[in-house]
Amino acid sequence: MRAVGLYQHLPIEKPDSLVDLELPKPEPAGRDLLVRVEAVSVNPVDTKVRAPGKPARTTPLVLGWDAAGVVESVGPTASLFKPGDHVFYAGDITRPGSNSQYQTVDERIVGHWPRSLTVEEAAALPLVSITAYEGLFDRLRIDVDGRCRGRSLLVIGGAGGVGSMAIQLAKLAGVTVLATASRPESAAWTAQLGADHTLNHGQPLRPQMEALGIQAVDYIMNCADTDKYWDVMTDLVIPQGTICTIVENREPLNQQMMKVKSITHVWELMFTRSKYQTADMIEQHHLLDRIAGWIDQGSIKGILRETLQPINADNLRAAHAKLESGTMIGKLVLKGW
Repeated sequence: MRAVGLYQHLPIEKPDSLVDLELPKPEPAGRDLLVRVEAVSVNPVDTKVRAPGKPARTTPLVLGWDAAGVVESVGPTASLFKPGDHVFYAGDITRPGSNSQYQTVDERIVGHWPRSLTVEEAAALPLVSITAYEGLFDRLRIDVDGRCRGRSLLVIGGAGGVGSMAIQLAKLAGVTVLATASRPESAAWTAQLGADHTLNHGQPLRPQMEALGIQAVDYIMNCADTDKYWDVMTDLVIPQGTICTIVENREPLNQQMMKVKSITHVWELMFTRSKYQTADMIEQHHLLDRIAGWIDQGSIKGILRETLQPINADNLRAAHAKLESGTMIGKLVLKGW
């Protein structure tokens, strides 16, 4: 089968940073599905795993943690899907990625792709939807059914993939959303997704909030840079409020204001359930099906902004370069082999 992967961890401008491959077609075991991959998306995790600083490999590493496709066959103990089902998923960081014509994936982290979306629109959703959903509803403990209605959430990095979904899911739960963006086009995107207020993260945030009559927010979801915004977040969250971060810190984080204000800090990593085979791993299956239902009902919408064809090394290098530029709005997808 065709695939795209790497042997060397190189800067993306190097032709060998991602290369076209021919690999054996995998076989599903246990609760696996064998999926014929029709579209994939790129996320920061792809660029981080590909980045320089790691030793060269003797076997290829296939990246990709977002896919939509069709179930080709199922493992002997799989029961949630059947051949021919249309599915979408983010996958498992410990297994080969989705940048291949066929991929095996545990059915407990797979959902039925939204019937109202094209395959490329579906492929844009899984990783960012899972991250935003778990961050808001599992980590920040916002009530998905609206019992936190009227409380406030600051989304830092609102125009990116996770931020785009976090805005919509928080609004679905009845929360007032402040989202940050720095360019006119990204600010317009966050407003289009339903943000009540857009702040410019290129400028100090407190004066902008105070100009809106808001002194502090109940929750903060930081989708951008933990270190850069740490002191800002501990200032802007209410006493006994909660902060969720998804990007690893580079330096120690000062805990003094966390203590003084009794702030809760939580981390979100959507790979935790699959990496550790947690008892509630199947919640990602239910979560993705719920996202699909909300999409089909029109309660939330897709966030695809750009599609490249076909899926090959040249186009994946272009996608990685676009992501590393820091100018991405929504999601970029590659379609077809």
